[in-house]
Amino acid sequence: MALHHGSTSSPPSRRRSSNAVVTDANPALGQRPEPPKGRLADGPVLPDVAYQLIHDELLLDGSARLNLATFVTTWMEPQARQLMTDCVDKNIIDKDEYPQTAELERRCVAILADLWHAPDPERATGCSTTGSSEACMLAGLALKRRWAARVDDTARRPNLVMGTNVQVCWEKFCRYWDVEPRFVPMQGERLHLGAEQAVALCDQDTIGVVTILGSTFDGSYEPVAEVAAALDELAAAGGPDVPIHVDGASGAMVAPFLDPDLVWDFRLERVASVNTSGHKYGLVYPGVGWVLWRDSEALPRDLVFDVNYLGGNMPTFALNFSRPGAEVVAQYYTFFRLGRSGFRAVQQACRDVATYLSGRIGEMPEFRLVSRGDELPVFAFTTTDQVQGWDVFALSRTLRERGWQVPAYTFPADRQDLAVLRVVCRNGFGHDLAEVFLGHLRAAVEQLDTDARAGTASGPSGFHH
Repeated sequence: MALHHGSTSSPPSRRRSSNAVVTDANPALGQRPEPPKGRLADGPVLPDVAYQLIHDELLLDGSARLNLATFVTTWMEPQARQLMTDCVDKNIIDKDEYPQTAELERRCVAILADLWHAPDPERATGCSTTGSSEACMLAGLALKRRWAARVDDTARRPNLVMGTNVQVCWEKFCRYWDVEPRFVPMQGERLHLGAEQAVALCDQDTIGVVTILGSTFDGSYEPVAEVAAALDELAAAGGPDVPIHVDGASGAMVAPFLDPDLVWDFRLERVASVNTSGHKYGLVYPGVGWVLWRDSEALPRDLVFDVNYLGGNMPTFALNFSRPGAEVVAQYYTFFRLGRSGFRAVQQACRDVATYLSGRIGEMPEFRLVSRGDELPVFAFTTTDQVQGWDVFALSRTLRERGWQVPAYTFPADRQDLAVLRVVCRNGFGHDLAEVFLGHLRAAVEQLDTDARAGTASGPSGFHH
């Protein structure tokens, strides 16, 4: 056997300089660069190394497909993903440089205007946004500016009427733009805005009433037509002429297909504007939203800016400026790909899963349904008096141990006694996964019952959504 003596210096071909990039990311080799956490590293790493280490950290995230908390789309077809990849470098604000992307955005606005029965869909006034939050801000600004033009008195403070179940973006709007929020509290089994209660809060300084087509708390539709009729009566009696904004973040992409006879949109003359989230039941990855006005008069012209430094004169109304065009292209893909019958089939499948799952849960003696998923494909349920020793928060934690993310929370003011779990049924969550979830739910209940008999305490979970 030959005996070899090692050298204290490496051969020139194997010697690593002090400036060499660490290339090993294989844990078996024990050489993994430390990802930066507070300051940039002195030098670069190879792209495969950076990808692998970041990918490994992201394994700690929950599975998006098992996330029953989010309304946001978690699955799209490979072709849609490819289109988004093709367009990820296009800045949609540069309409002169990317005219065809701008044309697809215009087509989407026209399609939504037709879907929501705008008086003249071909001349619809609207735009894409980063999501419903920005869309709501823009709609609120239009309402406030229209009110200001009527009163012509800067000493008066505008107010906005809405239910306590509104999404937090409306509270942000009121705080950021100095509008008094007037909340209609929940009462008894009325878990959203009521027409009588909304009108009672309106006066000459009310810029509008916000109605929600699909409350995030329980998936229920607010009675838009009833609110509109009550406001019509108020105006006819000499009261203020108050417009309505419909926050259709989810329902505006569900009701047109599953509830075509429900009148909530521009068929009501009092509805001035509507928004929706393309990245919710519009079936597009985040983030894209849409806001439309019934006509050009509903959007004050002085809110629109004309920008010409990008190569052409371009009107814009937005809180953001640069953003990718990929999501708008993906929205057009879903419109083109599915058509009316395709959207109807997808949304009906979601509702069928929701009503089936809620029905099975409602049969369990431990639970009482708050909603059934027969409006939005979303339902909420709470525990019955039979449950002792644990609550919805403990159940949420136990389901998370099995990979399911199901939020537990209390309702807003005046119904904070009601604590629920909520399940959002989206495209990609079918009957097969629903059956798996039911099995895990039953197992979680059995585990909690066993733990409760052993004296295990319960308490709030750390889930926030």
